[in-house]
Amino acid sequence: MELWMRWFFLFLLFHFSSSHSLCHTYDAFLLHHFKNSFTIITDYSCYYPKTATWKNETDCCSWVGVTCHPISGHVIGLDLSCSGLSGQIYPNSTLFLLSHLQSLNLAFNIFYPSHFSFLFGRFASLTYLNLSCSSFQGQIPSQLSHLTKLVSLDLSLNPDLKWKEGPWKSLLHNATDLKELVLDDTDMSSISINILNLSSSLVTLSLQGTQLRENLTYGIFCLPNLQHLDLSYNLFLQTHLPKVGCSTTSLNILDLSYSNFQGSIPPSFSYFSHLTFLDLSSNSLVDSIPPSFSNLSHLTSLFLSHNSLVDSIPSSLLTLPRLSFLYIDGNNLSGEIPNVFPQANKFKQLDFSSNNLGGELPSTLSNLQHLTLLDLSRNKFSGQIPDVFVGLTKLSALDISQNNFEGKIPSSLFDLTQLSELIFSFNKLQGPLPKNITGFSSLIILSLDNNLLNGTIPSWCLSLPSLVNLNLSTNKFTGLLSSESSYSLESYNKLQGNISETIFSPVNLTYIDLSSNNLSGYVHFPLFCKLQNLEFLNLSNQFFLNFESNVNCTFSSLENLDLSSTSLTEFPKLSGKVPILILLFLSNNKIKGKIPKWLPKIRSLSMLDLSHNQLEQSLDQFSWNQQLSYLDFSFNKITGGISSSICNASSIEYLNLSHNKLTGIIPQCLANSSFLSVLDLQHNKLHGTLPSGFSKNCLLKILNLNDNQLKGSLPESMSNCITLVGLDFANNQLEGAFPNWLQGLSHLRLLVLRSNKFHGPIENLKTKHGFANLVILDISSNNFSGPIPEVYIRMFEAMKNVVQDEYEEYIKSYSGYDSLTITTKSIVVTMQKIRTDFVTIDLSENRFEGEVPNVIGELHALRALNLSHNTLSGPIPQSLGNLTNLESLDLSSNMLTGMIPTELTNLNFLEVLNISNNHIVGEIPQGKQFNTFSNDSYKGNSELCGFPLTKKCNKDIEEHSPPSVPFKREHGYGYGFGWKAVAIGYGCGMVFGMGMGCCVLLIGKPQWLVRMVA
Repeated sequence: MELWMRWFFLFLLFHFSSSHSLCHTYDAFLLHHFKNSFTIITDYSCYYPKTATWKNETDCCSWVGVTCHPISGHVIGLDLSCSGLSGQIYPNSTLFLLSHLQSLNLAFNIFYPSHFSFLFGRFASLTYLNLSCSSFQGQIPSQLSHLTKLVSLDLSLNPDLKWKEGPWKSLLHNATDLKELVLDDTDMSSISINILNLSSSLVTLSLQGTQLRENLTYGIFCLPNLQHLDLSYNLFLQTHLPKVGCSTTSLNILDLSYSNFQGSIPPSFSYFSHLTFLDLSSNSLVDSIPPSFSNLSHLTSLFLSHNSLVDSIPSSLLTLPRLSFLYIDGNNLSGEIPNVFPQANKFKQLDFSSNNLGGELPSTLSNLQHLTLLDLSRNKFSGQIPDVFVGLTKLSALDISQNNFEGKIPSSLFDLTQLSELIFSFNKLQGPLPKNITGFSSLIILSLDNNLLNGTIPSWCLSLPSLVNLNLSTNKFTGLLSSESSYSLESYNKLQGNISETIFSPVNLTYIDLSSNNLSGYVHFPLFCKLQNLEFLNLSNQFFLNFESNVNCTFSSLENLDLSSTSLTEFPKLSGKVPILILLFLSNNKIKGKIPKWLPKIRSLSMLDLSHNQLEQSLDQFSWNQQLSYLDFSFNKITGGISSSICNASSIEYLNLSHNKLTGIIPQCLANSSFLSVLDLQHNKLHGTLPSGFSKNCLLKILNLNDNQLKGSLPESMSNCITLVGLDFANNQLEGAFPNWLQGLSHLRLLVLRSNKFHGPIENLKTKHGFANLVILDISSNNFSGPIPEVYIRMFEAMKNVVQDEYEEYIKSYSGYDSLTITTKSIVVTMQKIRTDFVTIDLSENRFEGEVPNVIGELHALRALNLSHNTLSGPIPQSLGNLTNLESLDLSSNMLTGMIPTELTNLNFLEVLNISNNHIVGEIPQGKQFNTFSNDSYKGNSELCGFPLTKKCNKDIEEHSPPSVPFKREHGYGYGFGWKAVAIGYGCGMVFGMGMGCCVLLIGKPQWLVRMVA
């Protein structure tokens, strides 16, 4: 009977379905109206034309993306993901009238600027909702919690969606069947996860990049059904990873990367016995990799990159039975790689780069027959590369760059046919490359630069069928560019001759760099037309190349063109030929006249360098491209003023107009820019005052206005530029008191106010900041007075910490101080790059008074100290002997007294010493650097004696001089019984003279007597 009823029901269903249209007429109308409320963007990155099948007079249940109920014909499923829909979803949208929906997917469309409507809560039957990456914004409405049947919710990749505590708690309370919850890149900064209310049915929970800031507790790991947990890219406030509070978990995927965790990895992580994927990368984890990881027997992928893990790689980690992807790069691991690969041959990808691993590579690497990626770069490996590549037939990427490998490249490497990336840069590899090879048929990138390779470059380098990027620069290759050997990237070698046409044989090349060789002849631009995939072309630093200016083809893919230092006398005619050019460097040539009109019309142009030429036009004749972010016109002959039209380049970040002939004032709009990072206007003839109002959104890092004619005071609004690193206002006519408010700029490392009209005392203000990062302070040649401010000196923290031989990154990347002038070692020098270990203080040529503060002796990183030409008094502090890195010390032309402290002989690096024109007395200390200084270091101190002066110490003045009389020192100011009293005795008689001497001994030096004999 039961079987008969089933067959009868199926018969009725078939009869009903075949005699009626499945699509409900009303729902078809709603769908049509919904479709017509949008425009379709066919060039959207995610586009599948689903609505193109939605035709009138066809069954809507047959439309792509539409699912109907088999009996009622109502639409119960709608999937319009990746449909190129563009427009707003308004509250009156017919979408919200599809009341029978059980599944709705609108992901990857552009519904901007649509707010997340409360009407989504009407879909009471909804079990699946996906609105990811669809430009929704606003707060999540509380009505979302009405969807009590939800099994899957995905609102990810909508960064303008914001959660509040109420709707979050209501959703968790009502949606008890929820198994999948994906909220990546929504704003959850104002709510808590509230672990106790998370559904026990959850299988997947992904909250990547949701701005969670609360403490993470262990309970989230112990949800009974949770298998996939992603909490990466958050900023949890806690300092340590939570301990796992349950002995067993269901997790098999766990991602906690980029989440600010510190401390060590808890041993309890061994409880994750079902894990197949674990990512703890880019935190601040320390200590060693815990031995308990050996319990993670199901682990296939482990990411521990970019932490501070130490010790060696545990051999148990490499012998985990299923582990095939291991990334431990960017740590401080040391020691040799465990030689356990005979038992661990299942690896597919190994990344050990950026550690301190050393020693020689184990020969057992040849056992890794499944390996596709091996990255050992940026370590301390040495010795020869073992010839282990015969068995690594699946290897596709090999990077051993930035190590100390030496010797020849193993021959077996050149037989690999699957290899696509080979990077051996920055080692000590030697010998020639082989003349013939059988592999490398899939090679895309070959980088052998910065080694000691020699001989001629074999012809196979440009006959590889898939080659895109070849870098052989900075080796010892020699020979001519001929038809037998052609090249794609060979800067800093010793190549010579003409550029051969055979270089254009590999038509798939995207990157060509022939810079810094001795090439000569003509560059025939039409030959480059063969390379239609060319994206990067660098022919710079070739002093004998000439270019044909006419270009007869379009470089449709070219983005970067560098023709610097190539003796160009005119602009190459590229009008309309480089439609997507981003970077154009024509610096250090001999180009005269004006910038061609076609240049600003390249709308894609972002970086333009025309520095070190002979351009003569006015800036007003230049059309400013809105896309420009980097512009360098320095060292030309550009005239006229800087009009506010310059701010039409609204995206400008780097602007260098230095070393020209500009006049007029600095436009206020430059101070209002919210993008400008480097502004260099030094060595012009600008006048007037500085812009008065710097924007609260100011992002300036470097401001260089040296050597102009600017007047007035520094505007206090400059304190809005909290990212400022370098300020140079030298050689102007600025005035006012010392800008104490600059101490609020916590990143400031360079402050130069030299040769202006600043005046008055520098107040000893109580401060918590006090220029803590300052490494260069030059306020010389002003009218500052009063004592040297000890409070500030105590706060110069960066001057206390010695940094060894590193180039300062901000100066290196933004050449805002290409011609920074500073006085050091008694000479005026121009510094091309400023190193972090170059720490200097110059307070010379002011009116500072009082004693030299002892606290200066705490600035252990000081390289140069100049306090000359002031009215400083008192003794030279013994604490200066603690400045063991000091190279230059100038205390000349003051009123210093006392003796030279013997502690100064500890200054082993001191090259220049000048204490001339003071009141220093006594014997000059001997030994070490003091034996190298000349008389000029001490001139103008009449009571100094000893080498290198001709005046000897403790020598009788005359053969018949009276017996010596005991003397006393008076607070370091000189001798109580000196040569002047003896001179009086010889002039007026022995008796009178000795009487006067006794008077001096008894009562000191009377002022009337001093004046009489002075």
